Amino acid sequence: MAFTVQLVVDSSDPHVLADWWAETLGWDVEHQDETFIRAMIEQGHAAEADTRIHHGNLVWREGAAINPADGAGPRMYFQQVPEPKSVKNRLHVDVRIGDEDAAAIRDALVARGATVLHEGRQGPHTWVTMADPEGNEFCV
Repeated sequence: MAFTVQLVVDSSDPHVLADWWAETLGWDVEHQDETFIRAMIEQGHAAEADTRIHHGNLVWREGAAINPADGAGPRMYFQQVPEPKSVKNRLHVDVRIGDEDAAAIRDALVARGATVLHEGRQGPHTWVTMADPEGNEFCV
């Protein structure tokens, strides 16, 4: 039996971080259906406090997801958690950029709020370890 995976990222503001990662990867933020959300509130399955407005749309407060435009690859889900990140990730995302200019991509990510943590090398392969605006590590 084969399974699929979803990557889940803890976040203090999942909608803002989902936007950041969607732009970073060239993916799409998953649409949230306002009609469905309102129906859940009207039926008593949710409360207004479970929602928020993001970019003018009613969304679930505690989560947002992004997907590759072509549907290939795992979905990334950003979930709201109360505590800030405090230790190194045990799992991280490698952003594979192919033949793109790594220095230009690093600089663009820094300009958008990422932090360079360190650079690595193994034989002919090089990478830069970075942190997203909430401190989650990833490599380019």
